[in-house]
Amino acid sequence: MTRSTPIKRRSFLKAAAGGAGATALAAGFGTPALAKDKIRWRMVTAWLPNFPGAGTAATLFARRIEAESDGRLSIQVYAAGELVPAFEAMDAVSKGTAQVGHGAPYYWKGKLTALQYLAAIPFGPTAQEQNAWFQFGGGQELADKLYAQLNCKFFPCGNTGVQMGGWFNREINSIDDFGGLKMRIPGLGGEVLRAAGATPDNLPLGEILPALQSGRIDATEFVGPYNDLALGLYRNARYYYYPGWHEPATCLDCFINLEAWNALSDDLKAIVEGVATQVNQLVLSEFVSRNGLALNTLVNQHGVELRPFSDDTLTALGQLSGEVLADLTASDAESAEIFSSLNAFRQEHMGWSDISEHAMLSARGLPYNWPG
Repeated sequence: MTRSTPIKRRSFLKAAAGGAGATALAAGFGTPALAKDKIRWRMVTAWLPNFPGAGTAATLFARRIEAESDGRLSIQVYAAGELVPAFEAMDAVSKGTAQVGHGAPYYWKGKLTALQYLAAIPFGPTAQEQNAWFQFGGGQELADKLYAQLNCKFFPCGNTGVQMGGWFNREINSIDDFGGLKMRIPGLGGEVLRAAGATPDNLPLGEILPALQSGRIDATEFVGPYNDLALGLYRNARYYYYPGWHEPATCLDCFINLEAWNALSDDLKAIVEGVATQVNQLVLSEFVSRNGLALNTLVNQHGVELRPFSDDTLTALGQLSGEVLADLTASDAESAEIFSSLNAFRQEHMGWSDISEHAMLSARGLPYNWPG
C-alpha cells in the first residue's frame, strides 16, 4: 500500500457525555421561534461535534435545507451531550424538545425492536441494495409505519457502506474465539455474537475509546478506516479484521417530529426530502473516498495488523446469523414484516449482484498489468 497524508484527529474527542444536566437543560426549551414565515428547528444527534462522515452529515443536512429554502427553514445542530445525551435524541424529537434528529436506527431498538433491521442486517443488503429497497422496494413506507409510533417521520440520511469487522487484541481464528469476548457492537450483529458466546455492548460514540482503554470492553467495531482512524482505535487494539459481515451497509436516519413535519408547507417538505436524499448519497461517497486513504495510514504509519476472517469463521457466523434472525423475527411481528420485505429484496437481487459487482470486482483482481 502506498503512504498517504495522515488524517488529523478532530477536536471532537473532548467530553460529550452531557448526562442528566443536559437532559434537564433540554427540557426547558419551548417551541421553535417563529419570525413571520421563517421556521427555526433544533436538531439533536448521536454524534460528537464535527465527527467525520456521520456527524458532518447532520451539519450538511441543516445547511442545505436553509440554502434551498432561502432561509425559510433553518436548523441549529447540536452534537451529542449539548442538549441531550447521544441515545436520548429520539426521546427529544418524539416529545418535541427538538424538531429533528440524526443517528442510526439500531440506536433506538430499545423502543421498537424492528428498527434495527432498517440499519443493517448481517450478510444482508449492500448500500446500493439497501437504498434501492428504501426507494423502490417499499422500505420507506415500512420505515414510516415504525417511526410514526415514535411520533416521527423517517428519512435515510447517510450510509457508511460496508464496514470493517472490528478491532481485537487477540486473534479470531474461529467462531469459538468470540466466546467470552466483551465487544462494543450494536444491533443485530451484537445479537449474533451474543449467540456465539460474546457479551455485546452498544456504547455511544463518545464512550468507545475510554471503554477500550480501560478494559471495559475487549474489542470494538465502529465503522471503517475513515472513522476508526479519527477516533484513534488503533492505539488500543492490535488486529483489524475484515469484512464487516455484521454491517454490509448501515443506514443513518433523519427523524422529524410529526407535528413539526406536518406543519411544513408542501414545498418545504419536498426540500427536506430532496436534501435527505442528497445527503444520503454524499455521505456514502465520502466514506468510499476516504476509507482507502485512511486504511493506508493505519497500516503504513501506525503498523495496524490487517486480518481477514477465515472462510470457516464467516460461514459459521452466516449460519448463526440465519438462526438468530429466524428466532428474533418469530417473536416480533413488526420485525418479521421488515425482515420479510428486505430478505425478499435481497434474494431477488443476489443473482444480478453476482454477475455485476461481484463478477466485476473478481475480474478487476486478476493478474494483468494496469497503468500506475
